[in-house]
Amino acid sequence: MKRVSVLEIRPLSRPLRTTLSLPGSKSLTNRALMIAVLADGESVLRNALDSEDTRHMAAALHRLGFTLDWDRSAATIRVAGLGGTIPASGAELFGGNAGTTVRFLTSLAALGQGRFRIDGDPRMRERPIEDLLDALSALGARARSEKGNGCPPVIVEAAGIRGGRAAVAGGTSSQFASSILLVAPYADRDVRLDITGELVGEPFVDMTLGMMSRAGAEVGRRGREIRVAAGKRYRSGETGIEPDATAASYFLASAALCGGEVRVRGLGADSLQGDVEFVRVLGDMGGAVRFDHDGISVRGGELRGIDRDFRGFSDTFLTAAVLAPFAASPTRIRGIAHTRRQESDRVAAVARELSRLGVHVRESHDALEIEPSTPHGGEVETYGDHRIAMSFALIGLRVPGIRIRNPGCVAKTLPDYFERLESLRGAE
Repeated sequence: MKRVSVLEIRPLSRPLRTTLSLPGSKSLTNRALMIAVLADGESVLRNALDSEDTRHMAAALHRLGFTLDWDRSAATIRVAGLGGTIPASGAELFGGNAGTTVRFLTSLAALGQGRFRIDGDPRMRERPIEDLLDALSALGARARSEKGNGCPPVIVEAAGIRGGRAAVAGGTSSQFASSILLVAPYADRDVRLDITGELVGEPFVDMTLGMMSRAGAEVGRRGREIRVAAGKRYRSGETGIEPDATAASYFLASAALCGGEVRVRGLGADSLQGDVEFVRVLGDMGGAVRFDHDGISVRGGELRGIDRDFRGFSDTFLTAAVLAPFAASPTRIRGIAHTRRQESDRVAAVARELSRLGVHVRESHDALEIEPSTPHGGEVETYGDHRIAMSFALIGLRVPGIRIRNPGCVAKTLPDYFERLESLRGAE
C-alpha cells in the first residue's frame, strides 16, 4: 500500500461472493519459531506470516545467534534448531509493540548464559510483564523490570531455568503462561505451572500446549494446573501454519455486513486458534455459517444484536463492535477489561470512535453496550492499533466518507490488509 496518512474506504455497491486465501497466523508463527529454535535440527515453517511482529521475532532470534533462512516469496522459514542452547552470551533484543515477541523472548533468554535486555516501543514500555517475571523467578531464573515499574525493558541475568513449581496470574494476558510453557521442556527439572485467577485468552494457552505436544513435549493439564516434563524436548520437522483466524474475522464479517457470501480457505472447526469462535458469533448475529473440509463460509442475513463474553477471543470484539450499530437490536460485549492494556486502550478507543461516527454506545470498565444506530462518515483515529484500523474500515464498506488515519499500522499483522479489502470490490 502506498504510504498515506489517511485512507478513505469506498462503500461496496453489491453483495459479495468470493473465496479467499489468507496469510498464516501471527500467534502460530511466533510459537512455531520458538519451538523450532529449541528443537534439535532443521525445521521448516510453511505459510509463515511476514509482518512487523514476526519480523521482530526473527530479528531477535538472529541476535541470539540462531540461523533462520526466510524465503518471503514462498512464505517459508527454515530454522536451524540447537536443542535448547542459546548461542549468544548476551544481547539487546527489540520487540516493538509485539506482546508475544517481548514476553516469549524473556523466557527464552532465561535459558541462556549471560545478560540480555529485552525492550519494546513506547507503548510496549507501558504494557505489564511483572507477573511473568515473578513466575520466572520462582522457577530459578533472574529477570527484572529495568525501571522497577513492572513493564519493559526487562533485564535477564541468565543461567538456565531450574524448574519446579510457579504460579502465574491469568487475568492480564495468557502470553505469560505461554511464554513459560514454551521453554519449560528445557528446564533442569519438571515444571508445574499454576494459573491463578481468571484466565483471559484461554484458547491461546490451549494453542501453545497443542503445538508443544505435536512437537514432542510431554504436557498435562488439570484445570488451572499444567505440568511439563523436563527432557522431553521438541522434534524438528515441518509445520504448516494455519491462516490467521483473526484476520479472517474481518473478511467473514464483511459478508454479514454487506450481504452475499465469503469463504476463507484453510480454517475449520478443529483449528488451533481460539478466534475461530468468532464465526459462531457471526452466526448468532444472523449470518449463515458453514464449515466444510477446507474452509469456513459466512452468508449475510439480517443482523441482530448479541450479549456475549469475549474473554477467550478478545481480539475479535472490535469486529463485533463495528457490526453492532447495523443490527436490529442492542449488543452487549463483555469480558474485555484486559484489552485496555494492549496496543491501545481498546475499550475506550472503540467507544470513542463509534461515538464520533454517530453511534450510541455506553462504556463500562469491562463492557460496551451498542445501540442500533445510523453511522455517518468521519475520520477514525487508530491510536497506532492495527485492530482498530482493520475493524473500523468495515464500516466504510457500508457508509460513505469513512477515513482511516495511519492505515500503515496494519503492518503489525497484515501489511496488505487494505489491498485485500479493496479486492472485495471485484467480488461484488
